[in-house]
Amino acid sequence: MLLLSEAETKEALPFPALIAALEDMFRTGCDMPVRHHHDIKVPGEPDATLLLMPAWVPGRYSGVKIAHVVPGNADRGLAAVSASYLLSDARTGAALALIDGGELTARRTAAASALAAKYLAREESSELLVAGTGRLASNLIGAHAAVRPIRSVKVWGRSHDKAQGVADRAKAEYGLSVEVADNLEEACATADIISAATLSIDPLIKGAWLKPGTHLDLVGAFRPDMRESDDEAVCRGRVFVDTREGCCKEGGDIVQPLKSGVLTPERILADLYNLTRGSHPGRTAPVEITLFKSVGAALEDLAGAVLAYRSVKASMVWK
Repeated sequence: MLLLSEAETKEALPFPALIAALEDMFRTGCDMPVRHHHDIKVPGEPDATLLLMPAWVPGRYSGVKIAHVVPGNADRGLAAVSASYLLSDARTGAALALIDGGELTARRTAAASALAAKYLAREESSELLVAGTGRLASNLIGAHAAVRPIRSVKVWGRSHDKAQGVADRAKAEYGLSVEVADNLEEACATADIISAATLSIDPLIKGAWLKPGTHLDLVGAFRPDMRESDDEAVCRGRVFVDTREGCCKEGGDIVQPLKSGVLTPERILADLYNLTRGSHPGRTAPVEITLFKSVGAALEDLAGAVLAYRSVKASMVWK
């Protein structure tokens, strides 16, 4: 059985190949039961979340991710997500690989956003704003730059020092112009793509700030009580999701507007299944504001795990 460290997992999942793998998996499909989602009390700080996410392609591969999401880790200088992924042979049940789940999650999440942007962001989108300073921030920069001609990146966070750290790392890794945005409203007003990856409870991105043609990518706020966008953003935007079932049950940016009546199920125009299979065209006009909400899916983990396994096995053969 292969054991892939964080660094090995990253090396095995370059964004262009990972985005293509996700696109293929959404297009062809797999078996994906509803994930187990459990709150875990952590004394003196916000609840943690335990996720169990299985998926399989009959006769080929099966896998399961065990993940903990711990908001309080930010104060400890630790990553919010800690996870492991077990990939097996779906025909025999034999274990094939144990993959670093934190790196797999970060990269496949960013790749799903980039896959959506491929269909929803204007082709000439060149300015990216990332709201958030966690592990996902730099991954989102790399992933979006793989599908759109990103030349300028701004990073906003509640901590200027953390935002500067993200900017410095992204500049070094991707060779892009990356700077810190101190004013979120001003940064939103000029961005072509806004990617929010926070654990915010209250809306950060206001619909009034969005210029025509903006693509709003909402990655954080993975629980019903969390939210990154306000009602006006939902009203102004053409709404898309990664999976309807997941977002309508778990993502506060969809759950809360549905509950209040601001959003109706019919206004959720498509998910990544529809987009990749061509049953919805995605963006249809340059001036449209598009809003994409993701909560993650076991399908994405499986696609990434299979790609990582195959990549490492192929490199071993060549060596």
